[in-house]
Amino acid sequence: MASEKVAMAEHVEKGSNSIDHATHPEVNQTDLKTSNEAHAVIEKEHNMTPWQALRIYPKAVGWSLLLSCAIIMEGYDVVLLGSFLGFPAFNEKYGNLMSDGTYGLTASWQAGLNNAMACGQIIGLFLNGIVSERYGYRKTLMTCLAATVGFVFILFFAPNISTLVAGELLMGIPLGVYQTLTVTYASEVCPVSLRAYLTTYVNLCWVFGQLIASGVLKGLATRTDQWAYRIPFAIQWIWPVPIFIGVYLAPESPWWLVRKDRREDAVKSLKRLTRANSPGFSAEETVSMIIYTNALEKRVETGTSYLDCFKGIDRRRTEIACCVWAAQSLCGAGLMGYSTVFYQRAGLAVSQSFTMSLVQYAIGVIGTLSSWVLMTYLGRRTLYVGGLGLLTVVLLVIGFVSIARSTSAISWATGSMLLVYTFIYDSTVGPVCFSLVSEMPSSRLRTKSIVLARNVYNILNLVTGIIIPYMLNVDAWNWRGKSGFFWGALCIICLVWSFFRLPEPKGRSYAELDILFENRVPTRQFATAKTGLVQEDLKEEASV
Repeated sequence: MASEKVAMAEHVEKGSNSIDHATHPEVNQTDLKTSNEAHAVIEKEHNMTPWQALRIYPKAVGWSLLLSCAIIMEGYDVVLLGSFLGFPAFNEKYGNLMSDGTYGLTASWQAGLNNAMACGQIIGLFLNGIVSERYGYRKTLMTCLAATVGFVFILFFAPNISTLVAGELLMGIPLGVYQTLTVTYASEVCPVSLRAYLTTYVNLCWVFGQLIASGVLKGLATRTDQWAYRIPFAIQWIWPVPIFIGVYLAPESPWWLVRKDRREDAVKSLKRLTRANSPGFSAEETVSMIIYTNALEKRVETGTSYLDCFKGIDRRRTEIACCVWAAQSLCGAGLMGYSTVFYQRAGLAVSQSFTMSLVQYAIGVIGTLSSWVLMTYLGRRTLYVGGLGLLTVVLLVIGFVSIARSTSAISWATGSMLLVYTFIYDSTVGPVCFSLVSEMPSSRLRTKSIVLARNVYNILNLVTGIIIPYMLNVDAWNWRGKSGFFWGALCIICLVWSFFRLPEPKGRSYAELDILFENRVPTRQFATAKTGLVQEDLKEEASV
C-alpha cells in the first residue's frame, strides 16, 4: 500500500500536475523521503479537528494571539481620530468656529488628518514587504514597536493641527506593518484547521482597539482641558512594551526560515510552537511539507518580488487578495466610525453618544466571535458573499430612510441601522477578509501579496477618507444618510465580483491551493476539486 501511494504521488507530480523532474531541479531537491513526509502531513492536517490541532499547537496559538495584539493600536488610533470629530475639547484646540455655532475641523482638515495615517500605512506596508522578508518577522515587528513609542510623543505634544497631521503620517508607518505582518505570522504558525480562527482574530484585535478607544473617550468626554485629548494619545504608550517583550521571546515563522534554507532552525521553531511529544506530530515531517510546498511554487516559477505577484498564475491570486480587501473599503465600512456624529445630531449628549459607540464596538466583538462559528459550517466564500448581500440591504435602507425630512428620529434611525451594519460586517466581511487574503497567495509571495492587497485597501481609504467627511459635514455636501445609496451601489459591485471570482479555500493546505490555482480550477469548483495530495484523492485517481 505504501509503495502504491508513493507511485501515485509520483504520478500526481509527473502527470496531473505536469512536473518534469529533468527540467525542474527544484523538485529533485525534495527527495522521495521529503515528498512522502509532506503527503503524510497534508493527510494528517485534513483529518485534524480544531480541538486536536489546539492540543498539538497551543504555543503557536498563544504566540499568534500575542503578536496579533499589535493591531489593537491601529483600531485604537482609527477610532480616536474619527471620534475626536465629536469631541468638544479636541475641536476647540484644533478646529475653527463652524456655521452652526460649534467648533470643528473643516472637511479638508478632517480628510487630511484621516488620510495622513493612510499615507503612512502605505509606506509602511511596502517597507514591510521588503524588510520582513529579508530580516524576518520578529526583528521587523520589534523595530516598529520601538518606533511607535517615539511617534506617540509627536501626537501627545502636537501644538497645532499641522503637527498632528505629521504625527499621524509617521504613526501610520508602523501601523501599516502591523496590518500585514500579524496576519501573515498567524497564517504560517498554525495548521489548516486553526488557520481561519487565528487570522480572523486579527479583526477581533482591531475591534478591541475600537472598543478601548471609545471607552477612554467616554470617560474623558466631560473634561474641557488639554488632558481630554492628550490622555487618549498617551495611552498608546502602554502596549508596545509588553508586546515587544513577547515578540523578542517568540519563535520565528518556520515558513520564513525554510525560504532562507534554514531547515534545522525551522524544525527548532516548530518544536517551540507545539507541545512536546504530541502523538501523531513530527516537526521534521511538517518542515518537509513546508519544503515540499516551497518546491512546488519554485517549479511554477513563483518568485519573491512584487513584480512576480502579477505573473502567471499568481496574477489571479493577487487579484483575489486585492479585491477581497478592497471590498472592505467599498462596502461602506467607513460610515461605522461616524455613528457618534449621527447620535449627537439626534439630540444625545456627548457622553451618551460615546456610550452608543461603545455598544457599537461591543456588537463588533460579538460579531467577530460569531464569524468563527459561521465559518465552521458555511466556509469563507458563502459567508463573505452572503455578508455583502446583507450589507447592501442595510445601506439601501439607510438611504431610503434619509429621504424623509431630516429630524431627530431620522438621525436615530440612521445611527441604529449602523449598529445593525456593524454586527453584519463584523460577522462576515470584516473578519473573513483576513482569512482569505492570507490563504489566497502562494507562500513565497504571501507577505508581498498581502502588502499589495492592504495597500489597495489603504488607497481606497484615502478616497473614502476624503469623501465621507464631505458627505456628512454640514458645511459641505451634507448628504448624511443619503450616503447609503452611494455605498449600497458600490457594495452591489463587490457582491457581483465575489460571486464569480472568489473561491473557497476552507480545509485546503497551501500545497493543495497551489495545485488548484496552477490547474486553473474554476472558482465554484474549488471546494470539491481533487488535488491528488490526500489519500481519498489518490484512491479515486487510482480507480480511474
